[in-house]
Amino acid sequence: MENTIKAAYENAPQTWIYKLLLAFAIACVLAWSSSTVVISNETGNGLEVAGNILSGIFHPDTKLLFNFTTSGVAYLLLETLCIAFLGTIVGAVISVPLSFLSASNLMPRPIALIGRFAIAAIRTIPAFIYGLMFIRVTGPGPFAGLLTMSLCSIGMVSKNFIESIEDLDKRILESLDAAGCTTFQKIRYGILPQLFPDFMSTLIYRFDMNLRDATVLGLVGAGGIGAPLIFAMSAYRWNEVGSILLGLILLVLIIEWISAKIRTKLTRG
Repeated sequence: MENTIKAAYENAPQTWIYKLLLAFAIACVLAWSSSTVVISNETGNGLEVAGNILSGIFHPDTKLLFNFTTSGVAYLLLETLCIAFLGTIVGAVISVPLSFLSASNLMPRPIALIGRFAIAAIRTIPAFIYGLMFIRVTGPGPFAGLLTMSLCSIGMVSKNFIESIEDLDKRILESLDAAGCTTFQKIRYGILPQLFPDFMSTLIYRFDMNLRDATVLGLVGAGGIGAPLIFAMSAYRWNEVGSILLGLILLVLIIEWISAKIRTKLTRG
């Protein structure tokens, strides 16, 4: 047995030369890339600014954090949460029919290709561009953020929905058809039970993404907590920045805990 293993090692192709050359090439590329790095500090107090940022984050403004008016962190976080949640729901409602039309196992190939092309086109444009477009149409505010999140959700949600639809077990539908079930009964007892766990898992994951994207969209005026965050940073009010970031961290942790519970429930039934 030992001789067999030893012979296998001896007869194995010697690839260490190629690995060494690959490592050398990567090192050369990294060295060349680092030559373009320029470190500049016009103010000369970079360490002081970094210290102020960390101090503000660890010493948040409690008045802003526990302010329950429309300018407080709680209200702004609630607005961000609503933008992300409603954006996910609206995007899912639009994605369901679009996904069925784009599924190659249910629709003729030309129709499925048109649907897939539309989904790919929607996914191509960044969320910032959609945000700026909707702000021009509806004006700045949460509604522009909701529309942006809805449109951005369609791309990823539809793609995952299509994969779930194309993985349907047709034998269940054939059994229901043989039992004389109507179309509604086949959808109710044959299609929805198969798709529901995958659909819900996709929506939960997309909601997590939208919650973070909604924060960033606030920077362009699409509602949420992003705008107060960038204003506080621009004015060097690091205590307010700390309050906003602390609220965001708590919100994300709570949503993550709830999402994990729902995913476990869906997985284990």
